[in-house]
Amino acid sequence: MTASIRVSDSSDVRYVLRLADTCLVLAQRLSEWCGHAPILEEDIALANVALDLLGQARVLLTHAGELEARASGGAALTCDELAFLREERDYLNPTLLELPRGDFAFTVLRNATVASWLRLLWGRLLGSSDLQLAAIAGKALKESRYHQQHAADWVVRLGRGTEESARRMTHALEALWPYTAELFEVDALDEAAAASGLGPRACELREPWLAQMSSLLAEAHLTTPLESPFRSSGKQGRHSEHMGYLLADLQFLQRAYPGGVW
Repeated sequence: MTASIRVSDSSDVRYVLRLADTCLVLAQRLSEWCGHAPILEEDIALANVALDLLGQARVLLTHAGELEARASGGAALTCDELAFLREERDYLNPTLLELPRGDFAFTVLRNATVASWLRLLWGRLLGSSDLQLAAIAGKALKESRYHQQHAADWVVRLGRGTEESARRMTHALEALWPYTAELFEVDALDEAAAASGLGPRACELREPWLAQMSSLLAEAHLTTPLESPFRSSGKQGRHSEHMGYLLADLQFLQRAYPGGVW
């Protein structure tokens, strides 16, 4: 069994890792729909969204490995090492991304929620002081526009569809919404990123995101929930009970067959 790796406490490394883990974990959840979507077209569409996110995770993890090498003075960690060989508490994705895939209503609503947030974040990262991160954001922004539109179309279609589809959308909204607050929680990584020009404070995205989501939910005949006092903490490495099972699937082959390649 391959030993786990650890990364430094460099704020730049951990800021990029947080974004990479967001894309990686959501890609893992979306890949679970392969062969199970309600119609063939969606089977392909969700797989393509997952592949886009996996591509974003790959370049972000590669960049994080390079930043880690500069911070530690050692060899750069590869994207595979960072994806497969960290312990659970070293993953920094918001808890929202690791929640079980749920039904189709939950999936498209989560996709719309996250894509709207990522689209705003990528837009701000175009001006990052880290030119490599800015270049990654330029490509990812184009992909997130499609992800947002595709998911939003389904949210409206289901929200204004049958009684059953509207019920499922309402249930998905109630289950998902409390976890969105974590997306905008500010911590030391955000403050350091804002000070260096690496990226924005998370709270700066809340109002434009809320305006977009409220407009979408209204179009889907859904009511924007009130803010909940509940706070999840995946960004700090304190995950839900679902994360361990997700990582068991994600990491199994690399842990069981170290360095294995196709």
